[in-house]
Amino acid sequence: MKNIKQGSIIRGPNWPEPIEIKLIEEAGEYVHIVGATTPSREELEKEIKTIDGLIDRAKNIIQAEEEIKLKQLKESLEYLTQKYPDQKDKKILIFTESRDTLEYLERKMMDWSYSTNTIHGGMRLEDRIKAEGIFKNETQILVATEAAGEGINLQFCHLMVNYDIPWNPNRLEQRMGRIHRYGQQKEVYVFNLVAEDTREGEVLKRLFDKLDEISQALGSDKVFDVVSEVLYNINLSQLLMDAVTRARSMDEILREIDIKVDKDYIDKVKENLGESLATRYIDYTRIKEMQQQAREYRLIPEYAEGFFKKALIKIGGRLKGRKDGFLAIDSIPFEIRKVAEQDTFKRCFGELLKKYPKATFDKEVAFKNPDAEFISFGHPLFEAIMVWIENNLSDSLLNGATFTDPDGNLHGYILFYEGEIRDGTGSVAGKRLFGFYTDENQIKSVSPAIIWDLAEGDNTASDAVDVEALKKLVSNSVIPKLKGYREELLAERSRQAGIKEKYGLKSLEHLIVRLDGDLITLYDRKERSENVDLVIRNKEERKEGYERALTELKKQIQKEKSLTMSTPRFVGIIRVKPATKIDKAMKSDAQIEAIGLKMAMAYERKKGREPEDVSTENLGFDIRSRDENGNVRYIEVKTRAETGAVSLTQNEWFKAQRFKDDYYLYAVMNAAQKPQLYIIRNPAENLETEEKVEVVRYVVPFKEIVEKGVK
Repeated sequence: MKNIKQGSIIRGPNWPEPIEIKLIEEAGEYVHIVGATTPSREELEKEIKTIDGLIDRAKNIIQAEEEIKLKQLKESLEYLTQKYPDQKDKKILIFTESRDTLEYLERKMMDWSYSTNTIHGGMRLEDRIKAEGIFKNETQILVATEAAGEGINLQFCHLMVNYDIPWNPNRLEQRMGRIHRYGQQKEVYVFNLVAEDTREGEVLKRLFDKLDEISQALGSDKVFDVVSEVLYNINLSQLLMDAVTRARSMDEILREIDIKVDKDYIDKVKENLGESLATRYIDYTRIKEMQQQAREYRLIPEYAEGFFKKALIKIGGRLKGRKDGFLAIDSIPFEIRKVAEQDTFKRCFGELLKKYPKATFDKEVAFKNPDAEFISFGHPLFEAIMVWIENNLSDSLLNGATFTDPDGNLHGYILFYEGEIRDGTGSVAGKRLFGFYTDENQIKSVSPAIIWDLAEGDNTASDAVDVEALKKLVSNSVIPKLKGYREELLAERSRQAGIKEKYGLKSLEHLIVRLDGDLITLYDRKERSENVDLVIRNKEERKEGYERALTELKKQIQKEKSLTMSTPRFVGIIRVKPATKIDKAMKSDAQIEAIGLKMAMAYERKKGREPEDVSTENLGFDIRSRDENGNVRYIEVKTRAETGAVSLTQNEWFKAQRFKDDYYLYAVMNAAQKPQLYIIRNPAENLETEEKVEVVRYVVPFKEIVEKGVK
C-alpha cells in the first residue's frame, strides 16, 4: 500500500466502482486512505458467503483426498516404495512449510499404512536428534519442516519430496543439502510438487526447467544445491511475490526467468560456484597430505570395537554378531541410560536409543551402508560408556596395570600425559597424548601407540610402585614435548591464517567494492526519479553485513594464531616386563634391524621414490615412501640375521588389512652376511600366517616369504 500515490485508481473484487485516491495519511506501518467509499453491507455479506462456500469446498476436497498435490504425493510414495523394495531404502523425507500441513500429512501417512515420525521447529535439538535416530532405525517416512535442516544428519536417506516449495532459494538449497552432499552413496531423487495451473506453479515450473537446462550445460547436478548462485541475476522471492500479487504480467516474469544459457552464462555460474576460485587457490597438495595423515593416525576400528564389547558386557549389556558381519546391540544397561539422560550429556552427544539393531565400528563400512549405525567416539552410546568408566574405573588407570613386551626389550614403566593447547577464542586448538618410558638407566619419549604392541600381563602385589616418584622423575621431559606440539600447531595455524588473509579478506573486500559500484548506479537512477529505494536498501544492508564480516574475520584470524599451553595432565601408567620365553621370530636385534632398514631405504631411492623413516612412531609401518605422483607405499621392514620366520604385531597386521595394496612387507634375510630382500605386497591377503593370540603377533613362515616374495 505504501507505493500508492495521489490520483491512483484502485479496484476491489466486488466494489461498485473504482476509487480515486484523494488523500493519504501514513501512521507507522499503516496507510489510511481518506475519501474512499466502503462496500455496502449486502456486498460484504456476498463476499462472506463466497468465502464460506470456498471453505466448504476445500473441506470436501480434503476429506475425499481429491486435492491434486495430495493425490500426486500418494502416487509418488507408491512409485518410490515399488522402486525400492528393500526395507533399508524405504526412507523418504517429506518437507513442508507449516506445522499444520505437517500434522495433516502425518495423519494421511498413517491412513495409508506408512510408519511415520516428524520433526518441526517446536522440538528441542535433542528431540530432533532422537527423531533422526527413530527415522533411521524404525520408520519409513519423516515429515519435516525447516527444522530438519538444523543440527542433524539425514544422509542415510536419498529420497525426498518437497510438498511445499519455499520461495527463498537458500532454504530450498538447505533442504536438498540434507541428503545430497559429499558421502551420499546412492542416487538422490527429489520430487517437487508444483501445481502448474497456478501463477506460483507456473513460475516454479519454468524455474526448474531452466535449472535442468543449466545442469545439462554444466554437466553437474550441483546446481540444485546452490540455486541462488546459479540464478545469480534472479530474485526468486520477488518474482513469486509479483506473480501472486499480479504486480507484473506473467509474460514479463517468465521472460526474466528465460535466461540464455550460453558459454558466458555457464562461465559466470562456474565462477559463482567457486570452481575457478578452488582451481586457483585451494591447496590440493595440503588437503591430500591431511587426508593421508588422518588415514595413518586414525584409530583402528578393531581396537574401538574390542574396548566397547568388553566394557558393555562388564556393565551388563547384551550384544550379538549378525550374519552379515554387523553387530546387534539388544540391551543397554540402566547405568548407561542413566548417564545419557543427563541434559548436559544430551546437549553434547544427543539422544540414546533403546537398541541398535545394525551397528558397525568401521567408518568405511558405515559409509557404504548408510542404514547402519556408526559407533565410535562422539556417538552417544560410546560416550556414555566412556563416562561410566571414567566415573567408576579411573583409579585403575591412575594406579596402572602390567603388560608384557614380547620382544623382550622393555623392562620399566610408561607414563602417559595429555597435553592441551587453546587459542585466543578459548577453543581447544589441539590435544595430544604423550608417552614416557623410564627404567633404571633412562627416560625417553615413546609413542603412546606402543601399547598396541604389548601383551596383557598379570597384576600382582609385587607390581606396586611409587607413582608420584615416577611422575616427578619424568616431569622435566613433559613440558618440552608440549612446547614442540604447540610449535607444530602454530605453524599450521599461521598457514591457515595466510590463506584466510589472502583469499577470505580479499573476497570480502571485492564484494564490498562491487556493491559500492552497484549503489553508485542505483543512486544515479534514483536521481532520475526511478523507484529503486527497496533495491538500494537491500544492497546497503548486504554491504554492511560484508563489512561486519570483514572486521570479525580479521579479529578471528588474530585470535586463532594466539596459542597457549595448559598444564599437562597425568592420565595413566603401565608397568612393562620382558616376556620370559621369546619366540625366535619375535626376537629383535637393534643392529640387525638397522641393516634391514638401511637396505629398504636404499632400495626405495634406487626406484626413484622418496622414503621417510618413521619407525620410532609406532604407526604400524617403518617407512613412508612417496613416488613422483604423490602415491604412498607403507613399508614394514622385518630383518633376520640368518633366515627364518618373521612376525607382525597386531598394529602392523591391522594396518596391513586397512591399507591393502598400499602396504608392503620388506623381509631382509641373511642380514649378518649377505642381505637378501623379499618384497610382499598386501601381506594381509597374500600370506598365510599363524596367529599367536597370547603374544599379539602374526607369524609369517620363512617358506611363505620365499614363495610369495618378489626379489
